[in-house]
Amino acid sequence: MKTLIAVVFIILLLSGCSSNNNKVELVLDTQSALGEGAIWNYKTGELIWVNITDKVLNFYNPFLDYNKELLTGQMIGTVVPAESGKLIVALENGFYQLDPETGSKLFIANPEENKSGNRFNDGKCDPSGRFWAGTMNKEGKQDSGALYRLDPDTAVHTMIDKVSISNGIVWSFDHQKMYYIDTPTQKVSSWDYNNETGEISNPKTAIEVPEEMGYPDGMTIDAEGNVWIALWNGSAIGCWNPETGELIRTIDVPAKNVTSCAFGDKDLGTLYITTARQGTSEEELENYPQAGGLFKTRPGVKGVEAFFFKGEF
Repeated sequence: MKTLIAVVFIILLLSGCSSNNNKVELVLDTQSALGEGAIWNYKTGELIWVNITDKVLNFYNPFLDYNKELLTGQMIGTVVPAESGKLIVALENGFYQLDPETGSKLFIANPEENKSGNRFNDGKCDPSGRFWAGTMNKEGKQDSGALYRLDPDTAVHTMIDKVSISNGIVWSFDHQKMYYIDTPTQKVSSWDYNNETGEISNPKTAIEVPEEMGYPDGMTIDAEGNVWIALWNGSAIGCWNPETGELIRTIDVPAKNVTSCAFGDKDLGTLYITTARQGTSEEELENYPQAGGLFKTRPGVKGVEAFFFKGEF
């Protein structure tokens, strides 16, 4: 009997992304217009996430079951923690350092100061502590955005141009690959990545997301190297193997537009999920009354610690 129990335990342990625990629970009924940018700050024990169009930066502490809202004054695309204890945010008009206690902001750079009609969207830090974030046109114009890299010394580099809706980005464990989503392409692209220099090259298609599943939005990576992708207009999170392109699993979410996800809690075993009410009709809201809320699930696999920004200004 003990042997049988041990075998079952090992199978569950190894199942990871393919585990069948699909229970999703509402954490906060915020009814956010455009919830996005989820990232777990393992140093403070908080989930940080944004409500882009309402210009709100959120700090959710699951142990206190408390969510703090901070107004940013501009639309906020994404946020990353810095090793200094501050935050780096991509606001509508550029990169800023933000004090999470006071809300005070220090301007760093705006690579699109000569452009109009764009705003920043999703982004994350790479293994060396550089901040990657991209832009998109507020009216939906194609190919008008770009992906930028902010280095700890404040230098900003244009890494990919002619982007339509810059979204999810993660790096492989061996620091050899960068996976990136430009939403209308319906794919995750794989780039050769040089961790020493931050340069990328040789783009290929790693994952193709079928249109009937929705549009690929925010993305995170688990401890097994599989990527979890939020599906806008798809009411779900999908888990893919980026090396093979294989869809392993989906988890239904009670919102039409699912926008980002991040592993959190002390064991990094809870997948937090942001959603949006934007793009959801009144009729659809009858079916998804909690749209715009923050959700969570325990998928049976753990995430990895987020990379922090290494500069301070």
